[in-house]
Amino acid sequence: MSVRQHKLANGFRIVTEHMPGLKSASIGIWVNAGGRHERPEQNGIAHFLEHMAFKGTKTRSALQIAEVLEDVGGYLNAYTSREMTAYYARVLEDDVPLALDVISDILLNPTFDPREIEIERGVILQEIGQTLDTPDDIIFDWLQEVSYPDQALGRSILGPAERIKAFGRQDLSGFVDEFYGPDQMILSAAGAVDHDTLVAEAEQLFGHLQARSYAAPEKGRFQGGEMRRQKDLEQAHFTLAFESPGYRDEAIYTAQIYSMVLGGGMSSRLFQEAREKRGLCYSIFAQAGAFADTGMMTIYSGTSGGDVAGLARLCVDELRRSVDDMTEVEVARARTQLKAGMLMGLESPASRCERLARMVSIWDRVPGLQETIDKIEAVHATDVAQFAVDLCGSGTASMALYGPVEQAPDLADLTRRLVA
Repeated sequence: MSVRQHKLANGFRIVTEHMPGLKSASIGIWVNAGGRHERPEQNGIAHFLEHMAFKGTKTRSALQIAEVLEDVGGYLNAYTSREMTAYYARVLEDDVPLALDVISDILLNPTFDPREIEIERGVILQEIGQTLDTPDDIIFDWLQEVSYPDQALGRSILGPAERIKAFGRQDLSGFVDEFYGPDQMILSAAGAVDHDTLVAEAEQLFGHLQARSYAAPEKGRFQGGEMRRQKDLEQAHFTLAFESPGYRDEAIYTAQIYSMVLGGGMSSRLFQEAREKRGLCYSIFAQAGAFADTGMMTIYSGTSGGDVAGLARLCVDELRRSVDDMTEVEVARARTQLKAGMLMGLESPASRCERLARMVSIWDRVPGLQETIDKIEAVHATDVAQFAVDLCGSGTASMALYGPVEQAPDLADLTRRLVA
């Protein structure tokens, strides 16, 4: 398998990986524009724009966009994150040019028909309502909000309903003009693809675009805080977070291994203590999420209202214990889990396609798998223990609670317990 890169004169980047033996390919365009690029009055516009990409262009109706790739057995989709928006397809080998033509069409030639805007406005408001009715979704938005208050990084990707109700055609086209320049786009493809052919097609489709300057997003500042929403639910949903490294920080590998030891699987400390030994919950996990300039180490679990206090204190006790008794056996297991998860995930062209785009976005190159594996292998128990010391000693944390949570301790109580 070989990774190749090319950059057009206007800054548009192409990265491909040919995977021998495959008869299909994943292809997409990742745009360095997401929720954290929005100004307060724009909150939700990046996601609204992603929805509108499928609602008609100068050459295709919304129905034609839906049918054109499905007619050849492929599919088309998109997503918005806090730092990127992706438009991607999976097709058979012969239909790669068609997929690129459709994706370029929806990016370069949207009509933003007012009738379609109204229809999609209703769809997004339904999506917001569905999220509000899903406790283990909305609680992470609330945790993000209290961790990064009054910042773009802390606002929800969907945006508030009142903003969605007010957006119009000019708001959508304005965001495109502001952030959808060629130097913000990455064409990524993996599977049955030919690099030189895609470069030539990209030149024809995107080579005429003019590079543009854009405002860099506000730097994330993890500040911590607490949000507690009492509601008559079956479970109390509990999240706790601390600042951790961004994905450009070499310490990200230590953070990921620490999260695996703490709550990365059935053998993890939190799972064993909270579920297997004490029966306090059905599921519990820890994860190290990362952005360009900051990150969050997050613990989540759902439990009964009567057990939420015990569960919260147990999580803090496990954090504190990790400072003193981190073992090389646990860290070795976590390293193996991390490597296996990465390698297994790269067996599909879709996963490879997304990885290529993300690596180019972060480093403007694609590190070899062995380079990444070597960095994972270089993390040992002493590194993870020191990470635990720094995490627990930071003194700044965030917590979000939802459901029957009146018995839960407050954040100040938990942070005092952490450093006791």
